[in-house]
Amino acid sequence: MIRTHTCGELNSKLIGKKVTLQGWTDTVRDHGPITFIDLRDRYGSTQVVIDHKKSTELHEVGKQVRKEFVLQIEGTVKKRPAGTEKKALATGEIELDADSVKILTKALPIPIDLTARTETNEDLMLKYRYLALRNPDLQKKIIFRHKLVKLVRDFYDEEGFLEIETPILAKSTPEGARDYLVPSRVHPGNFYALPQSPQLFKQLLMIGGMDKYFQIARCFRDEDLRADRQPEFTQIDVEMSFVNEEDVMTVNEKLIQRVFKEMMGVEVKLPLQRMQWDEAIERFGIDRPDTRFGLELKDVTSILSKGEFNAFKSVVEGGGIIKAINVIGKAEYSRKDLNELENFVKIYRAHGLAYLKFVNGKFDGSIAKYFSEDLLGKLKVAMNVKENDLLVIVADKAKIVNDSLGFLRVHLAKKLDLIKPNTFNLLWVKDFPMFKVDEEDGSITFEHHPFTSPRIEHLDFMEKEPLKVKALAYDLILNGTELGGGSVRIYNPELQSRVFKMIGLSDEEANKKFGFFLEAFRYGAPPHGGLAFGLDRLVMILSGADSLREVIAFPKNKAAVSLMDDSPSEVSAKQLKELSIDLALPKEEEKK
Repeated sequence: MIRTHTCGELNSKLIGKKVTLQGWTDTVRDHGPITFIDLRDRYGSTQVVIDHKKSTELHEVGKQVRKEFVLQIEGTVKKRPAGTEKKALATGEIELDADSVKILTKALPIPIDLTARTETNEDLMLKYRYLALRNPDLQKKIIFRHKLVKLVRDFYDEEGFLEIETPILAKSTPEGARDYLVPSRVHPGNFYALPQSPQLFKQLLMIGGMDKYFQIARCFRDEDLRADRQPEFTQIDVEMSFVNEEDVMTVNEKLIQRVFKEMMGVEVKLPLQRMQWDEAIERFGIDRPDTRFGLELKDVTSILSKGEFNAFKSVVEGGGIIKAINVIGKAEYSRKDLNELENFVKIYRAHGLAYLKFVNGKFDGSIAKYFSEDLLGKLKVAMNVKENDLLVIVADKAKIVNDSLGFLRVHLAKKLDLIKPNTFNLLWVKDFPMFKVDEEDGSITFEHHPFTSPRIEHLDFMEKEPLKVKALAYDLILNGTELGGGSVRIYNPELQSRVFKMIGLSDEEANKKFGFFLEAFRYGAPPHGGLAFGLDRLVMILSGADSLREVIAFPKNKAAVSLMDDSPSEVSAKQLKELSIDLALPKEEEKK
C-alpha cells in the first residue's frame, strides 16, 4: 500500500520516522506561512504542518487545500510543541511535518455538517448518506455492528451451529405483514416474495437433518415505519433440533452474556429470569416489561368496584377491570400535570384517568367521596400508600387498562428520572397466549405465527377455550425492549392441521399456501425450536443510537424512501411490458 500508516496510529514512539498518510482534510487552519491540517480516515486524525517556506510546491498546495479534499502526505513525525498536546486524542502528542502534499481529489463544499455542530435536516443527511458516513460517530456505530456480527458468528460456530443461507426469492406466505413482491419475467403473472423471515426454510433445514442452524438473515416487511423499524432489516436467526424451550433459551442467553461482556464490558449473570406472560401483564401491563424501576400495576377491581362510583361499577359489570399505579410522593401534581397524564393514556384508548391523593392522612380527590372509609383503607393497604402518594387509576377493558397504564409507567419513569443510567435488566417472558381475537372481525388468530407449538397439556381445551391455550413461546427483553423471540415449533402434521383450523384455514387453503412445507413434515420431522434476534435493534441499543437509521449504512426514511438513490422509482414501459404488468394507479397518483 502507498500509505505506511493510518491517520489514527501515529504516536510518540514514531518520532523521527518518515511516513506516508492518505485521507480526507477534516480541518484547515491558515496561519500565513504555515497551514495546519487535520487529516482524517476511519481510524482517527493526525495534525499535519505544512511549512510554506520549505518549497514553492508546498506553498502552492497549502493554499489550495480545502475541507474534504483527499490528500497524500509524506513527512516526518515530530513531537508537538509543549502546551499544544491533545491528550484526549490518540495522536495528540505528535504532528506530521509535511515534506510533500499531493491532492488526490478535490471536493465541492459539503452540503451537510459532518461535525454535528449545527443541526442538519435528517432528510438531507439521508440524501447525502455517503458523506454522512464520514462522521466518526456514525462510523463507530457501523464498526460496532461489524464486531458484534463477528462475535455472533464465532459464538455459534463454537456451539456447533452451521451458517446456512436461505432463499431471498420464495413463495408468498402469510406471516403477519405484507410481502414485498417480485414479478417473474419468465412466468408472467406469477410473483416471488422477499422473505419476512427465514421461518419456513429454517424448519425445513431441521427436517433435512442440519440439527443446528444460524444465519445473519436479511428480511423484508412492507409495513408502516417508525424509529425502530425499517422495510429491510437483519435478524440473527437460529433453529435447533431435538430441543425444548429451555434448551433454546439457555444457549442463546449465553450468546447475550458474551455480547455484553465483550462489547460492553458488562457481566451478565445466568440463568436469566424467566417470567410468565400472565405475570408480566399483571404487574407491568405489557409483555416486554422494563424492570429497572417500580411503578407496578395493581389490580384493585375487587375494591373499587364496590363503591358508589358508577363509572367504575359499569366497567366491571361489562367485564372490565380496574388497575392503579402508586406514584410515590407525587400528591403535589397539579391539575395540569394530571391532565397531561390523562391525555397520555387516551392515546391507548382509555376513556379517562382517575386519581386519588393521600395527604394529611386521608385520600383526597373528586372520586374519594364515592368510597367508604373501609374501602379506602383496603385500597391504602393494597397499594402500599404513604403520605403524599398519588394513585392514578384506569377502568376499562383489560387490554386497554394494561396498555394504557403499562406505557404510562414508562412515561412516568422517564419524567421522574427513575431509570438509572447504564443499567441493563434482561429477562425472558414465556408462555404467551397461543391465540388472540382479531380486533377487526372478532375471529381467532395466532399470537406469534401458526407454526408455534401450544403447550401439550393445553390441547384438551384448544377448540373449546382457545384463549386459555398457552404457547411454547418466549421473548428476550432488555430494559423494556424486545431483543428477540421464538418458540418451539409444531412438528406433528395432525396438530398443525388443528391449529390451522382454529384460525379458519381449511385443509385446502393450507395446502395452497404451505403445501410444500406441510408435505415435508410427513417424512419425519424432529422436535425443533428456535428464535431470532433483531440485529439492528440490538446494535442500536448497545451502541447508544437513537434510531435504527444510525446503525444501518444505507437506511430508508420514515416513508420507506431511499433519498440517496431516489427509490422506489418509476421504471420504463419496456420493463413493465417484459414483466406483463399494466399499471392501474390510484387517481391521486395519476394526477401527480
